[in-house]
Amino acid sequence: MIDLTTEYLGLKLKSPLVVSSSPLTDSPEKVQRLEEAGAAAVILPSIFEEQLTLESNALDRDLSRGTESFAEALSYFPAYESYRQGHDTYLNHIRRAKSVAGIPVLASLNGATAGGWVKFAKEIEQAGADALELNTYSLPTDPRVTSDQLEEGIIELVRQVKAITKIPIAVKLSPQYTSIPNLAARLDKIGTNALVLFNRFYQPDFDIENLNVTPTLTLSRPEELLLRLHWTAILYGDLSADIAVTGGVHSAEDVLKAIMAGGQVAMMASALLIHGVSHLATIQSDLLRWMEEHEYQSIRQMRGSLSRRSVPDTSPFERGNYIKTLSSYTLRKTA
Repeated sequence: MIDLTTEYLGLKLKSPLVVSSSPLTDSPEKVQRLEEAGAAAVILPSIFEEQLTLESNALDRDLSRGTESFAEALSYFPAYESYRQGHDTYLNHIRRAKSVAGIPVLASLNGATAGGWVKFAKEIEQAGADALELNTYSLPTDPRVTSDQLEEGIIELVRQVKAITKIPIAVKLSPQYTSIPNLAARLDKIGTNALVLFNRFYQPDFDIENLNVTPTLTLSRPEELLLRLHWTAILYGDLSADIAVTGGVHSAEDVLKAIMAGGQVAMMASALLIHGVSHLATIQSDLLRWMEEHEYQSIRQMRGSLSRRSVPDTSPFERGNYIKTLSSYTLRKTA
């Protein structure tokens, strides 16, 4: 019998099929349907650093308003609970999802800086989340901020969250760093349990008729997977942390590529938004069929088989690939 089980963040999963943070996981009922369709784990939608900071700031402003002049103002403090809506709604979602799901439920915090809001990670742990994914989406616009400062901010964020929690921590990175291997090694050194490659870069569009810059969101495409495979294959074997591949996973073939590059799991959302939750069952069926046809007995057997350390020619992962690709294209055009 073919064994699809894998381990991610110290959690034993029935397969490498994980549903990433998205509207697909925003209710306990949806989480339950995803489990029934074949999901091995789910990541809940992110709660954002800005949400938590705004709530905290609003509370601080109201608690301090007027107290410098009127001692009796202390009796008019607003109810603390009114500022906990975002906090409590999210924590309650974790509890409810855990109550209906037999698969691991991961929470997600989206932020870029270390600060007092990281204490919310402890509450996430207490609510029962099996692990926490730190979605470190940051977009530098200040020319005075160096790349080292940006990366040190991520390191400090993870360090603070690790200090306050005991559940496994995954860090979801963007691909826009000067040296991804160096940042990965630094995160690995401070005990990061997994790296998720990669966050998608959402870019605004320009409305030239109305002179507006508007946010846009497009679903992932299979060709986006190539960037993830490239860096997973390079990092595999050099880290203690697990690697998760996300972005562009749409088919069983994509899952196989992610595992062969060195990933523990393959995460998806766009494919399920396009094809429906039942697409999970199709992917699993196709995965089993391919493994049987190619005489693989387990997921573990193929992991890392196409990583940089496993292939005889490493040039596709290095500058040689750049030269070879451009040369081959020129030859085809002139033939």
